[in-house]
Amino acid sequence: MFDVKDAAQLESIKLTDTAVAKVKDLLAAEGNDELFLRVAVRPGGCSGFSYEMFFDSDQADDDLVAEVDGVRVVVDPASNEHVRGASLDYKDTLQGAGFHVTNPNVERSCGCGQSFS
Repeated sequence: MFDVKDAAQLESIKLTDTAVAKVKDLLAAEGNDELFLRVAVRPGGCSGFSYEMFFDSDQADDDLVAEVDGVRVVVDPASNEHVRGASLDYKDTLQGAGFHVTNPNVERSCGCGQSFS
């Protein structure tokens, strides 16, 4: 696992080697060097909050930023409170492929695993 860690910036969200490789592949397919991975937490879902991950090029002054093996990861300050200590992985199995967040801050999650509180 890579630590996405810069003491003055983004704190303690981790990306597995597999997640880093998949993000790099997806960014390369986009063909835009200005894009970065944004990880956010938004109100919603059946348990209170849900994760959002998308490529973005608009960075706010108060965003927290770190780079892992050439992948820039950006989190807004409010979302950082919810993802501190979490890890992001990518799995490709017979049941499906996608990113998965393991988050020690979660007290309760829904059956689909897409929302939490």
